[in-house]
Amino acid sequence: MDYYKYEITCQPNFSEILMALFSEVPFDTFEEHETGFNAYIPIKEDFSVVQDLIHKLKEQFDFQINKQYIKAQNWNKKWESNFQPIQIGDFCGIRADFHPDFDNVQYQVNINPKMAFGTGHHATTFLVIQIMKSLSFEKKKVLDYGCGTGVLAILGSMLGATHIDAVDIEEPSFENTIENCEINNVNNVQTYHGTLASVVDNGYDIILANINRNVILKSLKELYTKLNVGGVLVISGFVTEDKDLMQEACEQEKFVIQKIKERNNWLCFQIQK
Repeated sequence: MDYYKYEITCQPNFSEILMALFSEVPFDTFEEHETGFNAYIPIKEDFSVVQDLIHKLKEQFDFQINKQYIKAQNWNKKWESNFQPIQIGDFCGIRADFHPDFDNVQYQVNINPKMAFGTGHHATTFLVIQIMKSLSFEKKKVLDYGCGTGVLAILGSMLGATHIDAVDIEEPSFENTIENCEINNVNNVQTYHGTLASVVDNGYDIILANINRNVILKSLKELYTKLNVGGVLVISGFVTEDKDLMQEACEQEKFVIQKIKERNNWLCFQIQK
C-alpha cells in the first residue's frame, strides 16, 4: 500500500501531545525521531480531515510539517529496524523473534508485527499491561477491542482467561493476531476482522480497549452493554489533556472509575460496570 508521510518537527515537549492528536484521524503509523515524529497515512484516506486537523493544531502549537509520498515497500523490514522491546518491570516483556529473551520476567510475549514501524504508543501498552497485572484473569471471559498485534489478548490467555475475543478493523492486524497467537501457542483467542459490532457476544468479565480517544468515546455505551455487572473495562490511547473529558464520558455511561494511570502524557483508566 502507498502512503503519505507527514514529517513533524516540533519542540520536544509538544511531540507526545501532537502525536496523540494526530492519531485521532486516519494515521495508522507513527515513527518518533529526535526532532519530532513522522505520521503515515494510506493514500486511500480522506485528506480533508487531515488538513482540517493541521489547520486547527497550527493555531495551538508551533510546529513545521513536510508531506512526502512513500511508495509501497517492505514495511516489515523497516519496522524491524525501529522496534524496541518493551519490558514492564518483572511482570511482562514484549519482543520480536529477532530480539534476545528477557531475563527475569514472569510472562514473555513474542510478536512478529505486520505493520509499518513502531506505533510510538508504547506508553499505552505499558499502562494497560500494568493494570492487567493487578486484575484476576483466571477463568475469565475477555474482549480485546482494537487488538493490533494481539499482544493483550495473548497475555490475557497466559494469565488464565478461558475465552478471549479479539477484534480489529484493520485486516493486517486481524491476520497478525492470528499469527502471533500461533507463535505463542495460544489457542483460546477468537479473532474478528471488523468493528465492535462484528463481535456479537456479550457477558465479558474484562474488556481491554487500547485504541484512541474518539473510538473509545463512540464505543462506551456498547462496551457497557457487553460487560457483566461488576466487569472491568480498561481504556487507553488518550492524553492527559483529555482526562476530564474521558472521566465525564465514563461517568455519564454509569461506569465507576477505579484507577487512573499516567505515563509520558498518556492515560489509562480502569473502570467498572
